Amino acid sequence: MQPCPPDLSNVKEDPIAPLFAPLTSLRGIGPAVAALIARATGGERIVDLLFHLPDSYLDRSARPTIRSAKPGSIATLAVEVVRHERPASSRQPWRVIVRDDTGTAELVFFKFTREAQMPPGARLLVSGKLDAFNGRLTIPHPDHVVPADQPDRIPKVEPVWPLTAGLWPRQVANGLAQALAMLPDLPEWQDPALLRRENWPDFATALRSVQAPETSEPDRRMRARLAYDELLAGQVAQALIRGRVRARLGQPLLGDSHLRDTALRRFGHPLTHSQHCALREIDTDLASPRRMLRLLQGDVGSGKTLVALLAMLRAVEAGKQAALMAPTEVLAKQHHRTLSRLCPVPVALLTGGVKGKDRAHLLRAIRTGDIQIVVGTHALFQDSVEYRNLALAVIDEQHRFGVNQRLTLGAKGEHTDVLVMTATPIPRTLLLTQWGEMDVSRLTDKPPGRQPIRTTLHSLGTMPTVLEGIARKLDEGAQVYWVCPIVAESEALDVAAAEERYAHLRREFGDSVGLAHGQQTAEIRDSALAAFAAGATRLLVATTVVEVGVDVPTASVMVIEHAERFGLAQLHQLRGRVGRGSTASFCLLLHEDWVNETARRRLTLLRDTDDGFVIADEDFRLRGGGDALGTRQAGLPGYRLADPEAHEPLLHMAHRDAAVLLSRDPKLDSPRGRATRILLRLFERTAAMRTLAAG
Repeated sequence: MQPCPPDLSNVKEDPIAPLFAPLTSLRGIGPAVAALIARATGGERIVDLLFHLPDSYLDRSARPTIRSAKPGSIATLAVEVVRHERPASSRQPWRVIVRDDTGTAELVFFKFTREAQMPPGARLLVSGKLDAFNGRLTIPHPDHVVPADQPDRIPKVEPVWPLTAGLWPRQVANGLAQALAMLPDLPEWQDPALLRRENWPDFATALRSVQAPETSEPDRRMRARLAYDELLAGQVAQALIRGRVRARLGQPLLGDSHLRDTALRRFGHPLTHSQHCALREIDTDLASPRRMLRLLQGDVGSGKTLVALLAMLRAVEAGKQAALMAPTEVLAKQHHRTLSRLCPVPVALLTGGVKGKDRAHLLRAIRTGDIQIVVGTHALFQDSVEYRNLALAVIDEQHRFGVNQRLTLGAKGEHTDVLVMTATPIPRTLLLTQWGEMDVSRLTDKPPGRQPIRTTLHSLGTMPTVLEGIARKLDEGAQVYWVCPIVAESEALDVAAAEERYAHLRREFGDSVGLAHGQQTAEIRDSALAAFAAGATRLLVATTVVEVGVDVPTASVMVIEHAERFGLAQLHQLRGRVGRGSTASFCLLLHEDWVNETARRRLTLLRDTDDGFVIADEDFRLRGGGDALGTRQAGLPGYRLADPEAHEPLLHMAHRDAAVLLSRDPKLDSPRGRATRILLRLFERTAAMRTLAAG
């Protein structure tokens, strides 16, 4: 058993507390500028500014003469003001003519407020991007104009930070200069042997070198050190959470498998090898006196629902209750149908659509324990729902739920075990960054009877040929999904595309064409899906509402229009809607006649493999992984200084380092352990720990 983790809620002698002060505590940063900086950095505190790293750097060290200066470059010129040429109209620029011993140049301003700063005869240092106009060197809107005797006011190397409208680099630089000066001398939390091997400096030196470098190409070791600090904080926090979860008391769930055996007979196929392995791991957790928190991940069609059912039946055999929560009513109803067909005990369905006397009767049966298995949506964890003895909560498509929703369901029982399912295979990197607090079971086999899906690529210019092929498949009795493109970050535009394609295909194939999209009422959409499932319609035009929760075994053709606009994992999920019956299945990826090399590589990968784990790795490399504790589903998973994909070797080092550190110092009481407490505070992993540990 892992030792109980340390209490980090009250870290004494917090040397970094000043870094969590508001931005407005810095000189020259009032509420308006602070709001702009917060918009750019994602936070309103000094630490948010410190962790807002540059995208690139401008080298201003070049000090050419006017004659030797090259248009298109960035340079700093030492000049004397000759005269001002005022514009004849408001549409013309203000020009300041300057010279040195080798020639003349022009400073061009479309909005000029510096007349007093640049009187004729003034000697200045002017820095900016050089241009040429009518054979004369120009600097449109110089970045810096300072007196010639104050060269230190122009940095030789200037960081380029991501900004927002209205925010100027000098405002960020001013705030950062003060923030960097506030960095205290911190105790070292990294292993001394690692620092020697990697030749890394201390944290503060690395941060100053990145935010205020002296060369135009800062040493990569500095970024690596900062990335490793953040990754180590994440891995230590995950390990502590894991220990805290394992330390929580659960209730042993044992059974004689009589209900399971009945369900497997009704299923009619043996379990795959990976299903056997996953179920054995789950059973070990359920039989333990410790609470289970396990992730069951598997590809489309790998049989997660059957494993979840067998786990729930173990709870019922032990005299307890189990619940399965799905993100949508459509998916909840599908699970209810599947479980009801296989399950030897009644399965109830609780969604927002269950009302009146039916709802009251259902809630009473759940409260008394007469209902042992219930499937539903978020309605399962509403205050009005009381369980007699909920022992196992299964959460499907967990990424659709917020953390608080998931944990609320787990809290409905006194010692509830939690099994989380996801149909999107998770790359190894994300297993460490986002799921490190969970035990993981993977389903890698496809159940018997699953048909291979032949995937082909077609340019939109071949649409007539594609339609001829669809007509032949419809004549043969096949059913077809036609998924319309993601047009933009607007569901309204997606729907418009679907309705346009629906009208076209209806003219082509008549009343056998149906339509389903997210802006229909639930009744109309469910009716369209039901008609397709019943075979009343043969071709279903849809947006991505069919990505999950739609199971039509007779559908054997999937057409995805403008496939280059979808993410790889989403394309793989959509493809998984076919291949569920006994007939050969096909997926047609329609793309623009010309697509860039990256898009072509993605689509070719999908054509050449149906391994969801390979596809997930590539999708992560292309899009990033989202945020485990927030709402983002793409981008870096909660990291600001590290890129878990680019720094993957460092991530695995940090994973091992955290395990060794906590095995030697589980309460973080050693000198390095106390320094690690500061590290966790610096990267705010204490809040993440409290959030995740609640589940």
